[in-house]
Amino acid sequence: MEIAEIKDRLANTYIQRFPKEAASIFNTLPIEEVLEYLQFQPVDVAQEILVNLAPDVVSEVIEELDERRFLTVLETMDAYTAAKLLSRASPATIEHRLSILPKDKAKIIREMLTYPPEAAGYLMDTQIITFSPTTTVDQVLEKLRKIGDRKVLSVYVTSSHGTLLGKVFIQNIAISSLQTTLEALLEPCESIQVMSPAEEAVDLFEEGKIINLAVVDLDNTLLGVIRSETLIAATQKDASEDVLAMFGAGREERALSSAWFAVKKRLPWLQINLATAFLAASIVGVFEETIAQVTVLAVFLPVVAGQSGNTGSQALAVTMRGLALREIQTTQWWRVAKKEVAVGFINGIAVAFTTSLIAYFWASSFGIALVIGTSMVLSMVIAGFSGAVVPIVLKAFGQDPAQSSSIVLTTVTDIMGFLSFLGLATVLGGALGIF
Repeated sequence: MEIAEIKDRLANTYIQRFPKEAASIFNTLPIEEVLEYLQFQPVDVAQEILVNLAPDVVSEVIEELDERRFLTVLETMDAYTAAKLLSRASPATIEHRLSILPKDKAKIIREMLTYPPEAAGYLMDTQIITFSPTTTVDQVLEKLRKIGDRKVLSVYVTSSHGTLLGKVFIQNIAISSLQTTLEALLEPCESIQVMSPAEEAVDLFEEGKIINLAVVDLDNTLLGVIRSETLIAATQKDASEDVLAMFGAGREERALSSAWFAVKKRLPWLQINLATAFLAASIVGVFEETIAQVTVLAVFLPVVAGQSGNTGSQALAVTMRGLALREIQTTQWWRVAKKEVAVGFINGIAVAFTTSLIAYFWASSFGIALVIGTSMVLSMVIAGFSGAVVPIVLKAFGQDPAQSSSIVLTTVTDIMGFLSFLGLATVLGGALGIF
C-alpha cells in the first residue's frame, strides 16, 4: 500500500469519526479539496460537515457541488436545515438547486426561504462571513484580503454549532498582533429574531444603536445580517408609509384608520361568525326536548363550551406560533396533533374531576356529574386536535391561518362541546337517572 493511499484512508477515517472537527479544517482549504472529500463521504457524514461549514464556504460548496451528490445529501436532510444551507447561495443557484429536488421537498424549502415583508428576515443578507473564537487575526486578514469587500465593518464570531457569540470590529483587528485570537477581541453583538417585526430593526437604526444588525433564530443561530444600506432604505420606506397612513392608505387597519376602512375589514368576518354561531345554536335546538326535561343542563352548557374553547385556543396559539417561526411544517401535522390530543386528554381528566365534583353538589345528581365529566374530556381532546390541525390545514391550502383559524375553531369547539354534553345526557339519561 502506497503512502498516499494510507494518508487518504486516515483522512477519511478522521472525517467520518469527527465530522464537526473536519468541517473547521475544511474552512481553511481550497474549495476544490472540500468538494473532493465530500464526494466520497457517507450521506450522514456529508450532511454533518455541510451544517458545520462557515457560511461563505457553504455558499461556494452549494454552487459547485455535483448535482447527483447534491440530491443525495439534501434529499434526506430536514427541510429547516436544508433551507438554512441553501439560503447562503445566490438566488439563481437556489432556484436551480430546488428544481433538482423532489417537488414536495422543494415546495417546503422554498416556503421556508421566504420571509413575510413585515419580518426582519425579509431584510437580511444571508451571505455572511463568520469565524470561530480560536481564529487568529492573521487568518482573518488573509481571508478578508481574498474576499476584497471594503464594506465589511465587523466580523461575526460563532460557535461550532453556528451560535452567535459576538462580533469584532475591523479596526480592532487591524491594530492587534497577528497571533491574537478573536476570542480576546470579542464584543457583545446586537441581534434580532428572524421573525421579529422589521420595524424593530428600523427603530434600533434610528436610535443610532447599530450600523449592521445580526439576525438569529430561536436557538441564537446566526442566519444573516441586515446591512446599513438596507436599514436606510427600510427607514425611508417606513417614513413614506407613515405619511400614507395619515390618509388611510397603504397599510392594514390601525387605531386611527377610517371607520369605513375598519368596516370593510371586519364586517365580512362578523357575518361569517354569525353564521357559525347559528350553526352551533342549531345543535342545541336538536336537544331542546332533553333540556326541557332537565333544565339544569342549560346551566352547564357554557362551562363545557368555554373549557373546550380555551383548550382549542391554547393549541391554536402554540401551533400558529410554530408556523410563524418556521418551527413546524405542514407535513408534521400528525406529530403536533398527537401532542395536543395528549395534552387535551390529561388536562381534560383533571378539569373533569373538578367539574364533576361541582356539578354533583350543584345538581345533587351523580348522573349529571358523570355526563359532564365525560363530555369535558371528549370535548377538550377534540378541541386540542382541532386547534392544532385547523391552522395547518389552512396553511396547506394557501390560506392565511391568522385570518380565519379562530372562527373555524370556535365553531368546532362549540358544536363538539354541545354535542358531547347534550348527546351523552340524551343517550345515558335514562340509565343514569337524570330524567
